[in-house]
Amino acid sequence: MRPKSAGVVAALLVTAGMVPLSGPAVAALPACPEVYGHGGYPASGDTVALDQVRQPHHPRGLQAQSGWGADGVEADVQLTRDGTKAVMWHNTTTGKLTGSNNKITELWWATGGTMLSGRTIEVGPYAGETVYTLREWLNSAKANGLNAYLEVKGDARQSLLHSDAAIKARAWSELLAPVQERYAGQAITMYSNDTAVAAELNTRAAALGLSSVLVNRPKWTDSVAWQEPPLPAFGNEAKWASVLATGPSRVFTSYPREYRVWLTSQAGVGCSA
Repeated sequence: MRPKSAGVVAALLVTAGMVPLSGPAVAALPACPEVYGHGGYPASGDTVALDQVRQPHHPRGLQAQSGWGADGVEADVQLTRDGTKAVMWHNTTTGKLTGSNNKITELWWATGGTMLSGRTIEVGPYAGETVYTLREWLNSAKANGLNAYLEVKGDARQSLLHSDAAIKARAWSELLAPVQERYAGQAITMYSNDTAVAAELNTRAAALGLSSVLVNRPKWTDSVAWQEPPLPAFGNEAKWASVLATGPSRVFTSYPREYRVWLTSQAGVGCSA
């Protein structure tokens, strides 16, 4: 005999009085997480040569992430020499930017023959874009309806942990003042992978009443390491599912467009839209 569907079998059992009309309550699904986009950097090979500067550190990158369905973006904050300007840039040096190759921490923002302001990206999908300050970037993120997840790069310890108290104070002000000005009306989260910088960030943020920007960090959800050219996203799906099963409120991924499509398919199954 052809097997009946579970729904048909249940209906027959109820009609026959063999099961109660109301069964045990089904646990509610967790809400689907907010999706944060991350600009991929090559995980292996000649990473410097392969890098296509995909980080959304400018309006074009933010607009792309928004178009791919991201709710927010992960981005990188550096500080120019002696903490004079907080800027959006991933790499230690100015490689892949016009002009000479220098460490970001050795450059002034708007003075000197090697200044950082005005340089433009030479490669990748965002060629022609320039370097933006933290304030400019936060304004653009908000204009694009995107939350901000900021990594304070370890290179910034040049000024953030400087032995000169005046330089150190200026650097922390340059980093935290833009956040303090905006966090009440804009979702901003901050962290650093540098242990010493992270400890100082926690102390100073708390002193300014900014402890809320240190919590509810997005959870990394990819298993496929980024490469150039990019690998197919579908190899991530098992990891995406295992992370989703933990009920995160926020996730971040180098494949926001593909993740959004996948997450939509999980609404009502693995999470509640």
